Amino acid sequence: MNNRNQTRIYEFLLMGFSEHLEQQLLLFGLFMGMYLVTVVGKLLIILVIGSDQHLHTPMYLFLANLSFSDIGFISTIIPKMLVNISSAIKHISYGGCLTQLYFFGLFADLDNFLLAVMALDRYVVISHPLHYAMTMTSQRCILFVVGSWVITSFHALVHTLLLTRLSFCGPNIILHFFCDLVPLLKLACSSTYVNDLVLILVAGALLIGPFVCILMSYLYIALAILRIDSPRGKQRAFPNCTSHLSVVSLFYSTAIGVYLCPPSSHSDGKNKVFSVMYTVVIPMLNPFIYSLRNRDMKGVLEKLLRIKTPKTGLQD
Repeated sequence: MNNRNQTRIYEFLLMGFSEHLEQQLLLFGLFMGMYLVTVVGKLLIILVIGSDQHLHTPMYLFLANLSFSDIGFISTIIPKMLVNISSAIKHISYGGCLTQLYFFGLFADLDNFLLAVMALDRYVVISHPLHYAMTMTSQRCILFVVGSWVITSFHALVHTLLLTRLSFCGPNIILHFFCDLVPLLKLACSSTYVNDLVLILVAGALLIGPFVCILMSYLYIALAILRIDSPRGKQRAFPNCTSHLSVVSLFYSTAIGVYLCPPSSHSDGKNKVFSVMYTVVIPMLNPFIYSLRNRDMKGVLEKLLRIKTPKTGLQD
């Protein structure tokens, strides 16, 4: 009787952040600004890297892919959230929710893997500069990128398919601003044991594994820098490493806080704050951390901005 009386849910309600009009206007402007800054900054990075042959190196190949991934990452979430904030329609269909979940998982995992590959690249170039060309060959770099895409696509697909086996027949209100896995599992009427197990084991391994790789890479980088005799060399290397590591630490600490901590240890409000950090704030900061402090990137960008000025002056 209970099974016959259950009604299957075909849409969800994304509650977002606030129902107050004044706060909604502020949030709309804030997230729209961060979205535009992120997308324009990432597209500019891809344009700069693609326009200069000197930047066709492993590090910039990984950076271009990270920029593309960040665009997909933030575009999976922010446009729908802006629509929800600007209108009274907060519905998202069951299929739309699964689609958003899949691409969110794909690009989140891809960021995770690319950050680890970039840390490994920095380790090789600083600790073993003489063997860098033989170690980071074009074929190996392409293998790193393609392998990251394949693994993350499969992992996102596994979670999405496992979610389709669950029944949603009770409340359809998601106390979040996008269709994330943890809030969806809380709404399921059927057992989520398999989903929880895969989340802890597989997702935990794919999250912690690259994080450990990054920590070990930067540990060996720090040891290599300490062995540098030149004070100037140390001063040039340390700021870049510390800035990269700070962004990585912020990304992983918030992600681990959401997905690997026990549900009773944090509220839905804290989940939203943590999610904003690694879905919006970190992608927005990446262009400044990885590019604007890079002399090669700034040099190519300045040339692109000034390339038409001398020609115009000669014609006059």
